[in-house]
Amino acid sequence: MSQENVEIVHSVYEALNRRDWDAVFRDAHPDFVVHLPESGMNVGSFQGRDGLMKLFESYSEAFDVFHIEPEKFFEADDQVVVFVHIPARGRGSGAEVGLRSAHVWTMRARKAAGLEVFPERQEALEAAGLSE
Repeated sequence: MSQENVEIVHSVYEALNRRDWDAVFRDAHPDFVVHLPESGMNVGSFQGRDGLMKLFESYSEAFDVFHIEPEKFFEADDQVVVFVHIPARGRGSGAEVGLRSAHVWTMRARKAAGLEVFPERQEALEAAGLSE
């Protein structure tokens, strides 16, 4: 895998944080799918532009502030593992929270084809056949 995949994933995070859906899907397959773990909010899978927008709308309903800050990138063949920090502030409550987790991106033909969220960073590395 090339550094190009890391750059693509980084640009997708930037576009997600701006909620610039055209930019997100310029670098993603139309059938892009997100898999969220059982232990989190919005459990399950979300597919395509509509699914991803629905997912982020649910976060916007729950939080005044919600950003995904990539901290560290790892390359593994057709996958990119990213350690992320997600600061958020609850809508209404004003409670500030910060979550650290990991994302495993699957790339296909220089496009993001899928994203799986892992609550544990080591678990994400192992899923991609890596270690820190």
